[in-house]
Amino acid sequence: METVQLFEIIETIEAFAPISFQENYDNSGLICGDSNWKITGVICSLDCTEAIVEEAISKNCNLIVAHHPIVFTGLKKINGKNYVEKTIIKAIKHDIAIYAVHTNLDNVLNGVNHKIAEKIGLKNLQVLLPKANTLKKLVSFAPESHAETIKKALFEAGAGQIGNYKDCSFSSNGIGTYMALENAQPFLGTIGQLHEEKEVRIEVVLPDFLKQNVISALLKAHPYETVAYDLFALENQVNDYGSGLIGILEEEMDEWQFLKHIKTCLKTDLIRHTALLNKKIKKVALCGGSGSFLLKNAIASKSDVYITGDFKYHEFFDADSKILIADVGHAESEQFTPEIFYDLIRKKFATFAVHLSNIRTNPIYYFN
Repeated sequence: METVQLFEIIETIEAFAPISFQENYDNSGLICGDSNWKITGVICSLDCTEAIVEEAISKNCNLIVAHHPIVFTGLKKINGKNYVEKTIIKAIKHDIAIYAVHTNLDNVLNGVNHKIAEKIGLKNLQVLLPKANTLKKLVSFAPESHAETIKKALFEAGAGQIGNYKDCSFSSNGIGTYMALENAQPFLGTIGQLHEEKEVRIEVVLPDFLKQNVISALLKAHPYETVAYDLFALENQVNDYGSGLIGILEEEMDEWQFLKHIKTCLKTDLIRHTALLNKKIKKVALCGGSGSFLLKNAIASKSDVYITGDFKYHEFFDADSKILIADVGHAESEQFTPEIFYDLIRKKFATFAVHLSNIRTNPIYYFN
């Protein structure tokens, strides 16, 4: 049977949720383990705890893919004095890798928030707060004979996609000049003589996480010994990446009806909410996990309700009768996230078992 190495799984995950999309406070990625390990099985979970590691051991799995990083801030000592250290020690002792996919999965359109929207039946999904500074513009210059070949290579590497359009570029014609020095091997021109060449200026945009792939494709396709190119950072917002989502219900609901609906769909024991506004619910804003930072954006979007978790007492006042806040709980809003890992890995690799953890890691309980 063909074996799969950990780095292959990591590449699959990061192609879906690029590590560069994580927030600067986060710690997504490989927490412990060797990326060259051969994988025997995978446990997909919301958190990584000692119990999850024990589950991995019992099911002959040597990889845990979790949403929340077990190591969030720096560890100065690992001696088993708290649950984080105990979990890491147990994982290392049993050669189990831990990989976290946190805010980078929050920030992709088909990630955490899409899964919540799917569960409650929202359509026409859009990012609530699009992410800026995720685009680059590549500019290069090619002889006319190779311009189309180079553009094709750039497109195949992932450049030139803008919204629902692909293979986007801009070209302009001009004259390039250069003089090849003694040790050069020029594609065109003669050593020691100034050469003029009709060239095409090629411009394409690309997501930052594909930068190395696109530059490699450029260098491979280009005939010149030394390739001239410029790479510019763009501040444009990208509507496919960012925090939170907005969606529309197929049929509007009364507020009480809607609260009952999400209580059932999200399998939560308790919903904390602001005062009812006596209006219908049609447009819904949401953010998995702790999303109070997006309340102003939810209000600005003219949404009727904002679903998230971890609202503090005084933050509820900020709704100011402009929107209904529905705090469903942190873990409750993200509980379906492991399904994303499960589907992604299971679809790509068929040489080992992939399991959804059946262990509750939510530390919060409610007394009825």
